Amino acid sequence: MDLSSQIKNSLIARIKNSNDIDFLKALQTIFETSEQGLYELSPEQEEAIAESRKQIENGEFEENDTVISEMREWLKGK
Repeated sequence: MDLSSQIKNSLIARIKNSNDIDFLKALQTIFETSEQGLYELSPEQEEAIAESRKQIENGEFEENDTVISEMREWLKGK
């Protein structure tokens, strides 16, 4: 028996033997969430991500350390 089958059988047994409603509801939520997909992006979000990836490929970005340093300097002046 492979690991996947062992895990499935173990989970099935634990679910069948459980009377803990909170535990069972938590499992139900996990299953429902995984079936729906965790992240559903809008077309606008997908477009923004694609544009950002193009900018990164073209070198149109600042390193995180640079941005943080610039922000600290800016905040000092406030």
